[in-house]
Amino acid sequence: MCGVADVDERLSGQLGADGPRHREPADTGVEDPDRRVVHDSPAYPRASRRAHQRAQYAERMTTSTALLTDRYELTMLAASLRDGTAFRPSVFELFSRRLSGGRRFGVVAGTGRLLGLLRDFRFGEEELRFLRDAQVVDAESLKYLEDYRFTGTIRGYREGELYFPGSPILTVEGTFADAVVLETLALSVLNHDSAVATAAARMSIAAGERPLAEMGSRRAAERSAVAAARAAYIAGFGATSNLEAGRSWGIPTMGTAAHSWTLLHDTEEEAFRAQVESMGTDTTLLVDTYDIRTGVETAIRVAGTRLGGVRIDSGDLPIVAADVRAQLDELGAADTRITVTSDLDEYAIAALAASPVDAYGVGTSVVTGSGYPTASMVYKLVARQDGAGSWIGVAKASADKASYGGRKAAFRTLVDGVATAETVVVSDGFEELDTPDEHPDGRPLQVTFVEAGDIDTAHEGSEGTASARAHHLRVREELPVRALALSKSDPAIPTVYVEAD
Repeated sequence: MCGVADVDERLSGQLGADGPRHREPADTGVEDPDRRVVHDSPAYPRASRRAHQRAQYAERMTTSTALLTDRYELTMLAASLRDGTAFRPSVFELFSRRLSGGRRFGVVAGTGRLLGLLRDFRFGEEELRFLRDAQVVDAESLKYLEDYRFTGTIRGYREGELYFPGSPILTVEGTFADAVVLETLALSVLNHDSAVATAAARMSIAAGERPLAEMGSRRAAERSAVAAARAAYIAGFGATSNLEAGRSWGIPTMGTAAHSWTLLHDTEEEAFRAQVESMGTDTTLLVDTYDIRTGVETAIRVAGTRLGGVRIDSGDLPIVAADVRAQLDELGAADTRITVTSDLDEYAIAALAASPVDAYGVGTSVVTGSGYPTASMVYKLVARQDGAGSWIGVAKASADKASYGGRKAAFRTLVDGVATAETVVVSDGFEELDTPDEHPDGRPLQVTFVEAGDIDTAHEGSEGTASARAHHLRVREELPVRALALSKSDPAIPTVYVEAD
């Protein structure tokens, strides 16, 4: 199969991205966190006031993640506290019944982000006040939430791992009250990030050895853009235009100039000359603001034949790329690279495989999951203790939404290093929900992220992100050849359920 080379160094100075700077309007008043307009005053200078308010807002947004949830999670909690079932030991499972868009595999992403959000899943005074004032839950529930800390265990697929229908991607064990309130948070993170990562992996496979850069921040919500950049990097992209993703997750960043830079100057030559003087000849010049052929000629005249690269953002890309390559070679710039952008997705990238393109920049398609912005994952109760303290498997039986009850252990069955099945061992109806750690001819897929409330920090931050990327690129080599096709089809390997001994 086509591998993905280590592209981080190749991307440096090679890929250009549209990156206009935005300035805030000079308004006459700003709102405080309580939505009251505060006007300028000598005692409270505007700059200081705005800095103070931003700090307050940032603190409110990062102190607690507990209200990033649906109301019914807490109403179920309240009802369970009332009828005495809140503290029943329970097992919840996050999985997907099918792969979105007829894709042949999925990519797990978001786990490292989820663990950080779990750490901040606390109900402070402001959160409790809101719940009380909005009459979401009763006094008993407020008392429980005041001291809430997740004290259970979370196991699941490593970030970057491949998944298939029915894969037990995340298993959350604890009391019903412990685990039920995490449903929305877990799904919102993994559904988004896994959708992006799955699309990114398909693009990465289509690109082969050519590097990819994520540049879709302007096509997503501001925080979603950061998460999308991280997910794309895990799935094979080599860089991002998003600086916050670079700061938060250690992802290489890239970017040179947008069309506005050329339009700012009286001539294209002046714009190119200023950029080269600022960034050096290894920069990438955007040559399609006006006429591409003229732009290429001007770029080489200004920067010389050692120009790092040119970027094309419009036109019939296979034809344009071939023409630009021929022109560059004629001008003696045989080493000048060609980067293409312009609404690329996995299909457009595959169509450019035979074109003289050196790198790709992808925006809208990757941050929106290339048409499938959610991975369609669900979070279901699969096992619990009954009133007598015995474990039982439970499952939804609705048409088209049925699931398998019981705690599960998952293994990737391999033959000569190639995946042939997703083997899921089910413990259903046993007194002890023990599942095997090994399986003949199978690679164990689950690791422990949280043990008795303690989070394994190895999966977080830039180190966790880099580890997830390396893991993905490694396990992707296990895919059978049929999994690499872009057309809609059944999953590349079947999911096989086996009862535990």
